[in-house]
Amino acid sequence: MQPILLYYEDPYLKEADAKVVKIENNLVWLDKTIFYAEKGGQESDTGWINDIRVIDVRPSDYAHVLERNPDFSVGDIVHLKLDWDRRYRIMRLHSALHLVYFVVKELIGDLKVIGSHVGPDKARIDYAFEGSIGKYLPEIQKRVNEIIRENREIIVYEKEPGWRIWKMGDWEDPCAGTHVRRTGEIGEVKLKRRNLGRGKERIEVYLLK
Repeated sequence: MQPILLYYEDPYLKEADAKVVKIENNLVWLDKTIFYAEKGGQESDTGWINDIRVIDVRPSDYAHVLERNPDFSVGDIVHLKLDWDRRYRIMRLHSALHLVYFVVKELIGDLKVIGSHVGPDKARIDYAFEGSIGKYLPEIQKRVNEIIRENREIIVYEKEPGWRIWKMGDWEDPCAGTHVRRTGEIGEVKLKRRNLGRGKERIEVYLLK
């Protein structure tokens, strides 16, 4: 049974209580959770259940992976606490990655995306592209940071069950991740280009603060 995913109701929710429904060694299942399970390239959240560290969340069944076997039992009410600094950096970087995607689309064209990933230290998007995307990078970075400074509103909504949409003005993209509410929260970003081999280009996104 999928738990209630509280991070979709409020991605800024840092703490909550939940009921334990199943335990297997260091794996714990809950009736609700604030911990994001890796999906669409976004890494899982970490944090604590009571005083035990959550090191991962299994996306297949929302099992919370603890650093040790728990001292609580099925049926207990436990306290959940996010590693908020980590989650918030991921939210900022994930929203920034969408801006990069749409700016690339405007400046270069509708390139084929062949990969993406969002963690707490950087985000990346990989394209099928012949040549170097590096010559476009200064303009992409400039435009992305302009949009960030404009503090535009970001909306994430469920179009239909299980199908969530990231939206900013006319820009819309299917996405099941967690995001900030306004571009100004992202802060200034720096972009780097990496070549992954012939016909493969990567843009990496870093927060400056």
